[in-house]
Amino acid sequence: MARVEGVRGRYLTRPRARAAGPGTPRTGGGPGVRLDSDFYARPAHDVARSLVGCVVRHVETAGQIVETESYHMDEPACHAYAGVTERTHTLFGPPGHAYVYFSYGIHSLLNAVCEEEGVGAAVLIRALEPVDGIEVMRTRRCLERAEDLCSGPGKLTQALEIGLSLNGSSLVDGPIELLERESEPRIVVGERVGITKAAELPWRFCDADSPHVSRPWPAQMRARRAVA
Repeated sequence: MARVEGVRGRYLTRPRARAAGPGTPRTGGGPGVRLDSDFYARPAHDVARSLVGCVVRHVETAGQIVETESYHMDEPACHAYAGVTERTHTLFGPPGHAYVYFSYGIHSLLNAVCEEEGVGAAVLIRALEPVDGIEVMRTRRCLERAEDLCSGPGKLTQALEIGLSLNGSSLVDGPIELLERESEPRIVVGERVGITKAAELPWRFCDADSPHVSRPWPAQMRARRAVA
């Protein structure tokens, strides 16, 4: 891990970009093993990278995570930057819980709370590759192409029917299941998208080989696709 000067004069951990190496074939959304609380009780960057390839399941629908972003209380793009409020108290709670909030009053966004209790940090689940309940997703999204169903944080919550009622629920034994990945994907790192503050931080983690990653793709993915 490299270090970068934080917005409050502190040093935040910064993931060092790794060249995409040979990937391991994936087997999709098998039953898997549910992630335990220790998985989330780590730096948000580590959790964000490790979640790529895991499966999110809610009732009859599921998708493999292909894109995440990490957020930390020391940078202004994170809701926890403002401290503990009625909206953000879940972020400062025990790791392994869902932080679900409305974005622009339209979409619910799903985050996994990370690090030790009292530290406001989370990982945003940005995109999934649908693996189960795809016809249900098509009905909910009124779309046909698989690549359009979960290729964005608001799209995936609509497809999996994850709403504000699930904010604060346990990811360890609650209704939203996060299951271990069966193989390690090739990961590229880029700058977070859809934000105006601390947008230069490379805290976005994507499956280099997935067409389900939200647009715009990281520069490394665009370059690889251009020559493919």
